[in-house]
Amino acid sequence: MSTVTGVSATDDPPGPDGRTPLRGVSASTGRLGDRLFGGAATVSGVIVIATVTLIAVFLIVQAVPALRDNQASFFTSREWAPGGDTPRFGIVEFLWTTVAASTMAMIIAVPFGVAVALFLTQYAPLWMRGPAAALVDLLAAVPSIVYGLWGLITFAPFFKPIQGWLENTLGWIPLFSPTGISGGTILFIGLVLSIMVLPIVTALSREVFAQTPLAHKEGALALGATRWEMIRTAVLPFGRPGVISAAMLALGRALGETIAVTFLVSSLPDGAAWTWSLFNGGETFASKIANNAAEFSNPNKTGAYIAAGLVLFVLTFIVNSIARIVIERRKAFTE
Repeated sequence: MSTVTGVSATDDPPGPDGRTPLRGVSASTGRLGDRLFGGAATVSGVIVIATVTLIAVFLIVQAVPALRDNQASFFTSREWAPGGDTPRFGIVEFLWTTVAASTMAMIIAVPFGVAVALFLTQYAPLWMRGPAAALVDLLAAVPSIVYGLWGLITFAPFFKPIQGWLENTLGWIPLFSPTGISGGTILFIGLVLSIMVLPIVTALSREVFAQTPLAHKEGALALGATRWEMIRTAVLPFGRPGVISAAMLALGRALGETIAVTFLVSSLPDGAAWTWSLFNGGETFASKIANNAAEFSNPNKTGAYIAAGLVLFVLTFIVNSIARIVIERRKAFTE
C-alpha cells in the first residue's frame, strides 16, 4: 500500500509515465472549523423553517374560530363587520385591490427594470456602470414612509390631470371607467409601488445579464448580429429565469407593502357600488390591518383580521415559492 500525505491510494500498477494513479482518494474533512460552520448553517436553516411554520400555525389557529362563526362568504363577500354575535366579513375587495395594484406595479417596474439593467451591462461605458448602479440601488434604501409622503404631497397633484385624461380617453373600458375618486386610486398606488420595487428588478436582472457567457455574445456578433440582435438572441434568453425570479420577488414586496399604501389609499365608504375600475379606491390586506389595529378588542374581530393576514401570507408564500422553483431550475440547467 502506497501512501500520500493526507490521502490514501490503492496498489495500482504504474502508468506509462511511471506514476501511480490515485484512486479512492479521500480528503480529510474533520477540521473543527468545518464542523462548526456546517452545524451553524444547519441550525440556521432549521430555525428559519421552524419560524415560518410557527407563523403559519399561529395564523391558522387564530383564524379558524372566526371563520367558523362567519355568517358571510369569506372569499366573495364585500361586507366587513367582524364584531357582534353574527360576524359577517369577506375579503374580495381587499383581494382585488391588493392583486390589481401589485400587478400594475409589475407591469410598469419589470420592463423599466430590465431596460435599466440592459443599459448598465450592455450599453453604458465602464466609468458610468458603477455609479449608475449604486444610484438605482439607493432607491431600495428609501423608507416606505418617505415614498408615501412623496406620493401624497408631490406625485398626487401631478397624476390628477393624467388620470382625468385617461378617464376621458379610455373611460369606455371597464378598467378605466370614471369613479369620481381623484386621490389614492388603485392605479396611483400601483405607480408608487412600481418605483419601490424597481431596485429589486434592476439589481437582480443586472447580475444575471452580467453573467452571460462572453462566448455567446461574441459568437452572435461574429455572425453579423447587431448589438440589439446579440442582446435578443444571447443575453435575454440566458437571463430570462433571473428576470422571472426578480419579478416574483418584487411582487412579493408589492403584495405586502403597508406604510406607503396606508398613506395613499382612498378607502371606499360602506355601501359603495362595486367596480373593476383601476380608478376606484379600496384597501389592501396590509392597509386594512394597519388602519384597524385598534379594533383587536375581542377574539372575533382579531380572528377576522388574522384570517385576512393568512390570505396575504399564503399569497406571498406562493409568489416566493415560484421564484425559488425558477431559480432551482436555472441552477439545474447550468449544471
